[in-house]
Amino acid sequence: MKKLIYLTFLISSLHIYSQAICENGMAGSFPCDSYDLMSEISLGTMSATSGNDSWGWTDPNTSKEYALIGLNNGTAFIDISDPTNPVYLGKLPTATTNSSWRDVKVYENHAFIVSEASNHGMQVFDLTRLRNVNNPPETFTSDTRYTEFGNAHNIVINEDSGFAYAVGTSTFGGGPHFIDIRDPKNPVAAGGFISSGGESYSHDAQVVTYNGPDTDYTGREILIGSNEIEIVIADITDKSNPTTISTISYSNVGYTHQGWFTEDQRYFLLGDEFDESSVGFNTRTVIFDFEDLDNPSFHMDYNGPTPSIDHNGYVKGNLFFLANYRSGLRVVDISDIANKNIFEIGFFDTFPSSNSAAFNGAWNVYPYFDSGNIVISDIERGFLLVRESNTLSIDNFDVKSNFALYPNPAHSSVTIQSGSSNSLEKIEIYNVLGKKITQIDNLNSTKNVTLPLDYSPGMYLVKINDITKKLIIN
Repeated sequence: MKKLIYLTFLISSLHIYSQAICENGMAGSFPCDSYDLMSEISLGTMSATSGNDSWGWTDPNTSKEYALIGLNNGTAFIDISDPTNPVYLGKLPTATTNSSWRDVKVYENHAFIVSEASNHGMQVFDLTRLRNVNNPPETFTSDTRYTEFGNAHNIVINEDSGFAYAVGTSTFGGGPHFIDIRDPKNPVAAGGFISSGGESYSHDAQVVTYNGPDTDYTGREILIGSNEIEIVIADITDKSNPTTISTISYSNVGYTHQGWFTEDQRYFLLGDEFDESSVGFNTRTVIFDFEDLDNPSFHMDYNGPTPSIDHNGYVKGNLFFLANYRSGLRVVDISDIANKNIFEIGFFDTFPSSNSAAFNGAWNVYPYFDSGNIVISDIERGFLLVRESNTLSIDNFDVKSNFALYPNPAHSSVTIQSGSSNSLEKIEIYNVLGKKITQIDNLNSTKNVTLPLDYSPGMYLVKINDITKKLIIN
């Protein structure tokens, strides 16, 4: 059962938070289909005037999830381990001047940040420092700064090899600038790549250790560059001798912007940033067949339901998550891409007033958290967190407590179970106004209890000993 919920409460150690469930095509003021709003943090809260790129980090020790949000004046870090009550931990200011372009990726618990700001270089920030933020928001400093290039448009990391690739710098004709980051706090220049023939400037790229259908390149480090007017496929395994494998273009080129492999590395989904406005069709994703890297071929065009400009898109499993500027997040089923049958299955529109082809709204999305929460970084709104409707589980709220509630959502009863190192002493249930409606004491250190739920549908708070969790009753 979907239910539109606006929740604002202050109870115990909880802060005020808000949430909007997608019902009848709206989640609060946001048009939606099958995706709910978990939370939002404004640019004003983060002391910025515009947002841009984003990424994510999961702490391997605590499993807590963090959003990394690019801003015009720095990079924000947000604890989203409680998705409906995120904590803005603070900001790493820009290394030099402000810029509308900033990009961040993660490797070995470190963030690597570049910007179009003059002489910015690459900031390196140890994300494990976020474990010890006691008085947020803090102003952070970088752990080190790489200055072998000045400004860069983007940064790409192959986590398998431990190399970063800054693109759009003034080095190597704007092609990838190689950086060895296997020792994250001591990045080392490792050469670069200029495509032979065609366009050398890479606006964005994806680099993989190849395990796709073309066995000639199995195990090689392959770069797919989005190079303004074409795609460049290169073998960059030997950093001292990178080579162009092939190039491919397509009809109605506006600006070859960014793309991503399907997980089997057979198909490549490309976004062109200027084609919607220059030609006039609806959002277009150009899809290529890379079965043979030496002879790539056009596979199909996918046109979305709105005229908005596509920006950054990423594949996770059989879904394509697209930041679609004024149309927000779009989610596309690509499970039958081989037969040219792909279709939109959901969206969350962060720019409700218009779906036209203009540069506002959703800049980037990050869909790779195990929890299923999805980060949207928005030019005007800052940070939003969404997730697929009807997938909320109590484990998404508190990964540290060692207590479980199930089922959740629940209907007639809920079971509370403690872990091996905890026992149940007291249980309290509050409604969203903070009124206590149930209290159970003297549980005598039991490990498991099942409670009947004779309450109206909605969101409730269950306080187990001194840990508070959320319970949805439908």
